[in-house]
Amino acid sequence: RGKVILVNVWATWCVPCREEMPTLDALQAELGGDDFEVVALSIDRAGSQIVRRFYDEIGVTNLNMYVDQTMLSMTALRTVGLPTTILIDAQGRELGRLVGPAEWDDPEMVS
Repeated sequence: RGKVILVNVWATWCVPCREEMPTLDALQAELGGDDFEVVALSIDRAGSQIVRRFYDEIGVTNLNMYVDQTMLSMTALRTVGLPTTILIDAQGRELGRLVGPAEWDDPEMVS
């Protein structure tokens, strides 16, 4: 609570997820701060090492690493496909969701 969160549920084995990750990193670089954060939540069962390797491969520098090896977050967030991105307001309410990839650093998305 207290900041707007864009939660992106993804996995390293998901090709569309891999393709959109640089745009999420760029969005965090542009808008991230006290009032907004991109939370990229990996559901990789292999754990944080594979996610760290992927971040290093593509040059992710602005996103923190969140990993749910249990995949329980998919049920809790009612995720039906990957990637799924959920916008949550500062009061913890879901404002919207998108199933599928997007260009998160596109000027229309940022505004």
